[in-house]
Amino acid sequence: MASLKNDIETVHPVPADVKKVLQAACYDCHSNLTNYPWYANIQPIGWWLQFHIDEGKTELNFNEFASYSPRRQFNMMEGFIHQVKWNKMPLSSYLLMHKEAKLSKEQKQKLLDWAQQVRERTKRIEN
Repeated sequence: MASLKNDIETVHPVPADVKKVLQAACYDCHSNLTNYPWYANIQPIGWWLQFHIDEGKTELNFNEFASYSPRRQFNMMEGFIHQVKWNKMPLSSYLLMHKEAKLSKEQKQKLLDWAQQVRERTKRIEN
């Protein structure tokens, strides 16, 4: 299992209901706990998937979040808020095969409220 010493939960509280949504809708591309589907072994699909997963982890990796500077944490939460608010995440291509990742209005609002709290906490740490 991947080391979680830099997980976001080591520096910011993540309520159980938020964590459940993050795991269902975000972790495959934004954590070290990617659950690869069977079709990841079929090329060129596997290459395409790996590209998106690598790109997602570069943009935001919840399991590496504590290793980021407060400024980077703040910026990542800014990006997260924007992506969720404007329905850019989860990707529509991801939702085709992962119906459980489609966010309800309530789930989306929980994520946004939580991310804003994290953003504000990182802002205070930085100052």
